[in-house]
Amino acid sequence: MGYSAKGGMSASHCFGPKRCSILLALGFVVVLGSLLPRVAAQTVPPPAAQEPAIQLMQPPGPAQTAPPVTITLQDALQRAQKNDADFLSAVSDVKSAHDDFIQARADRLPQATYNMAYLNTKGNGRVSDGRFVTNDGVHIYQVWGVVKQELSANTLLGTGQHRASAAEAVANAKAEIARRGLAVTVTKNFYDLVISQRKYATAQQTVDQARRFLEITQDQERGGQGPHSDTVKAEIQYQQAQQAFDEAALAMENARLNFAVLLFPTLNQNFTAVDDLETAPALPAFPEVQSRAAQQSPQLRVAMESLRESDLDVSAAKAAFYPAITIEDDNGIQANAFALNSVRSAFPEAGVLPNLGYFLQINMNVPVWDWGSLRSKYRQAHYKQDQAKIELSQTQREQLSALYSAYNEATVARTAVDRLRSTADLAAESLRLVNLRFQGGASTALEVVDAENTLTETRNAYDDALARYRVALANLQQLTGTF
Repeated sequence: MGYSAKGGMSASHCFGPKRCSILLALGFVVVLGSLLPRVAAQTVPPPAAQEPAIQLMQPPGPAQTAPPVTITLQDALQRAQKNDADFLSAVSDVKSAHDDFIQARADRLPQATYNMAYLNTKGNGRVSDGRFVTNDGVHIYQVWGVVKQELSANTLLGTGQHRASAAEAVANAKAEIARRGLAVTVTKNFYDLVISQRKYATAQQTVDQARRFLEITQDQERGGQGPHSDTVKAEIQYQQAQQAFDEAALAMENARLNFAVLLFPTLNQNFTAVDDLETAPALPAFPEVQSRAAQQSPQLRVAMESLRESDLDVSAAKAAFYPAITIEDDNGIQANAFALNSVRSAFPEAGVLPNLGYFLQINMNVPVWDWGSLRSKYRQAHYKQDQAKIELSQTQREQLSALYSAYNEATVARTAVDRLRSTADLAAESLRLVNLRFQGGASTALEVVDAENTLTETRNAYDDALARYRVALANLQQLTGTF
């Protein structure tokens, strides 16, 4: 064996070139293995910890400490009818229209009044009567029972009463429109809250899934089984899911506030909405819906009764051309003494005379000349009658068009519910399989994230479809009534 000029062993001392390279490679692996835990400790993020939930502001109230009130859709409709200003205004109009009908009916009947009067006149001193020629004495006592009846064409035909009846029918129909419109508003707000609660729960599940996936990628990276890019992708997904969760909480709180305005006279959020989305009623066949709309559409009723009002206005304007008779019968006392019998001041020699009697007056009013006022009112009534006919025709077309549109919307919404229910089930199964493949090394992190997003989107779309179908039914029932 020989030695080189420099210190150390030469290549020949490694027992051959091949054995020397093996020893060097083993030494490099040992050194790298000792360094990997430190590098991993510096590059792999710690296990994900759940971020604290955002605290949203809520209006204070004494009822918040009590158990929450359970609200169904029917409960919500009844509560809203007690608090909604527009609906209560329509109900007030109905009551006022009914009183107008009572007054119009009373105008056709004889009116009876009771009148008492005392007339004290300054005397002349030398004669017994007063200074005013209309009085036959210084003291006049008047006690009358008056019955008055007006006889005209409008009174005999009952035009005013029939018109008031038509106006009351219009008010009732408008109140029904307001009630059905309120039902649509309540239904939409009710299921907005239910859907926001479902989306909140879905967002919470998505956060949990993203957290678990992040923990898996972190464990794989620490064990050297996965790249750092998978951990980064999982971290991004987790942060996005957390933000979506906060947005879902905000949407649920806003939906609750909006719904509370309709339900309670004071703003109160201490209630829970019953989730009955899965028990929606079936959609009736179109012939049945069309028949209900023809019989129970309040919009058509408004147009028809408005036309009847205009017809009666024409009759009233025409009747104004005919004479009108007024009959007034006054029964009682008008004498110088408050008694059934007394001595007349002007004729004391006549002795005691009866004071009780009657006074009958019949007037007939015949229109002769009014500078064309009555004829102008008659023409105006005809103009309004023609306009009412046009509005009725247009309302019929609009209602038929709205019926087809609302029914088609409900049909498509019903189909979407069935289709998206199946899609959501498939998305859940897809995520399960992708997770298994990822844990087995046969799938990528991108595929897992895509499957998680797809599941969230399909669940939310399914919930939206359920709410859309409920609102579509409410819109359809605006035309047909409850079915």
